[in-house]
Amino acid sequence: MKILVTGVSGQVGGALVARLGERAYPVDRKMLDLAKPAEIPTVLSRLAPEVIVNPAAYTAVDKAEEEPDLARAVNAEAPRAMARWAASRGVPLIHLSTDYVFDGSGDKPWREDDETEPLSVYGETKLAGEKAVRSASGPHLVVRTSWIYASKGKNFVRTIARLAGESEELRIVADQVGAPTSAALIADALTRMVEDGPKTIADRFAGAQGLVHFAASGATSWHGFAVAILLGLRERGVPLVADTVIPIRTEDYPTKAVGPRNSRLDLTRFSRVFGTTPPQWEAALAPELDRLASELRSSTC
Repeated sequence: MKILVTGVSGQVGGALVARLGERAYPVDRKMLDLAKPAEIPTVLSRLAPEVIVNPAAYTAVDKAEEEPDLARAVNAEAPRAMARWAASRGVPLIHLSTDYVFDGSGDKPWREDDETEPLSVYGETKLAGEKAVRSASGPHLVVRTSWIYASKGKNFVRTIARLAGESEELRIVADQVGAPTSAALIADALTRMVEDGPKTIADRFAGAQGLVHFAASGATSWHGFAVAILLGLRERGVPLVADTVIPIRTEDYPTKAVGPRNSRLDLTRFSRVFGTTPPQWEAALAPELDRLASELRSSTC
């Protein structure tokens, strides 16, 4: 089975290709430029995948406020082109989305059928991509996730590790809550979703009603996440300068894009359809810290 994977230079795409092995057909921006949606059907017809997984996105949340047209092309129009091509051929499509489609109000985990009301260009364009995929009416599954990180790449874990090696004091937002979710955890879930033939995959997607939330279990704040990262790195022998992590409010750390304060995702549908419950976020963080610590210790030798 030929599984086309986009965004292979990113955290989730790279992790997914590693897990799929020979089944993966990785495509990078040179092969499939999501900023040029009009070209996508021609490329897909030439590659002829049997399944498509699309974790690629314009993810520069703050910069999207300055580049809304580019964000819309990548996050909305490109998925629309993929979905229409896939639907016309009965090819199952998995499209990765985000907690940013919600306004972050309240403190209950968001269900798949809750009302969406994004607060940023990034959230608006990702929601438009979701709607485009679903309206194409082919076999599809939109997978919303949250707070993605890995031991490699550009993400919160590596940023905290860098800052902790430079400053004695860190100031981290404590009133935004969600589930830190490793790219490895997402890749494992996506691999299970496509482990059978296209017909079984399509049936499973239908059982999820075309939309499912997936994240690590449990929740914490960005402050709590930062504290866990520092403690974990110290336990693994990484020398750090930082000894204090001060909790601050969202208002104390203004950004161009407004993010949801409540990013909790309800995982009931995922567990019911796929027969498993994601591990706690702390457990999923441990192997990433193992890899990062090994890298950091080697760099100081």
